[in-house]
Amino acid sequence: MQVIRSLREIAIEIDSDWTKVNFAARPYLDAMKNGDYNGSDSARSVVLYFLSNASTWRGPVAREVKAELKALTKPSTQHPAIKSIRWVLAT
Repeated sequence: MQVIRSLREIAIEIDSDWTKVNFAARPYLDAMKNGDYNGSDSARSVVLYFLSNASTWRGPVAREVKAELKALTKPSTQHPAIKSIRWVLAT
């Protein structure tokens, strides 16, 4: 059984592994850690913005965590632990 971690747990792992966090990724990493999603930014968009600014974070931990975050942003994800990331397509 795969354990689903909270965004806070994931952000703490990122912070401990990525020694020099990219300045553009830092606000999104902090938002994931604090659960502070500014204005209209949903948890999903914060994760996507983080991923788009995390290209300099490399290595085995980075690959695993980025894959985990990408999986959380997929609209087909059904796990109840990620309801805060649920999103609706605009019509």
